[in-house]
Amino acid sequence: MTKYQKNMIIDCRTKGMGYKAIGNVLGLSRDIVRGFCKRCGLDGAASVMQKNIDINKEHGFLCSCCNKPIKQPQVGRRRRFCSDECRRDWWKENIGKGSPKETAMYKLTCTFCKKEFTSYGNKSRKYCSHECYITDRFGGKNSEL
Repeated sequence: MTKYQKNMIIDCRTKGMGYKAIGNVLGLSRDIVRGFCKRCGLDGAASVMQKNIDINKEHGFLCSCCNKPIKQPQVGRRRRFCSDECRRDWWKENIGKGSPKETAMYKLTCTFCKKEFTSYGNKSRKYCSHECYITDRFGGKNSEL
């Protein structure tokens, strides 16, 4: 991608053009334009994207955990956290807040106790719990092997 194309993508995105329209104008694929926009913080809906640009110009990129400014690398992925410690703290506080996809939920029946259970992301599970696995496989938790 040339410097001219990069400047045109930035200019068109700030005017509210979509990825596909920009790609058609510059002779690039939608995915190339989208990837460049994501790396530069120009992704999302046009109205949201403009607000993000205004905030980033005013404050710079801020850490999601402690709201300290983050110096972004010239190439590669945009940083979200200022340190590994902040990243770990944020994930500890926000674990499980995402909504699971319905297509990844499987209703299965336990091989041992015959109870119905739900498995997220694993359709080949056989047991509802570790206890059922141990009891079925070895004849009990405290049995001597």
